[in-house]
Amino acid sequence: MSSLLTERDLIHEEEVVWLENPETLDYVRQALDKTKRRNTKPPYARDGRMVGYALLDDEACPDPDSGLYKRRVFFLLPHDRDSFPNGLYREGAPGEAVDPRTIAPKQPGAKTPRSQSGSVAIASAT
Repeated sequence: MSSLLTERDLIHEEEVVWLENPETLDYVRQALDKTKRRNTKPPYARDGRMVGYALLDDEACPDPDSGLYKRRVFFLLPHDRDSFPNGLYREGAPGEAVDPRTIAPKQPGAKTPRSQSGSVAIASAT
């Protein structure tokens, strides 16, 4: 899934755990991953790196078919703006990107001028 998550998708989130300081990132990608556990660090199998994840409350139930929990994971890929400031996303951002400052448990996160245009563009506009 992408940044089009709704509060309903996140109803059982209890806490967001950051592995990196979100204040230093213009954007993070977010997705719902299926995991075996609801309250430990999930496995990560993408390129790039996981920068955060959500923990679920005691009321969260696994999917009856798979037995897995849907949990939000925040990540960056090797070609994202934090690693390549003058690269593909110097301006603009991937579809699933949101500003990490707008993320909280049960809150999907939002696109902001910083996440979409970059801190360099914002700094030069002020």
